[in-house]
Amino acid sequence: MALPKISEVRNLSDAEISEEIVAVKRQLFELRMQQATRRLEKTHEFKHKQHRLAQLMTVEGERVRAAIAAAKSTTPVASAPTAAGE
Repeated sequence: MALPKISEVRNLSDAEISEEIVAVKRQLFELRMQQATRRLEKTHEFKHKQHRLAQLMTVEGERVRAAIAAAKSTTPVASAPTAAGE
């Protein structure tokens, strides 16, 4: 099984990314529990799930930063107050 591609994550909506983050965190927890009870057979799953989580969180962060930048660029800049004597 190959590592997931970031292009797959970029095609997801914001809601799907949030759901996927929760799902991957739950899967990582389950993998840790299996490892603790010595029932884990596919140890490579850790690497794949951590990689997927990093991709999801990266894309989520990019979108948040892009939204903040867009909001800042569309916000009108207030003019400086003028002195009363002018």
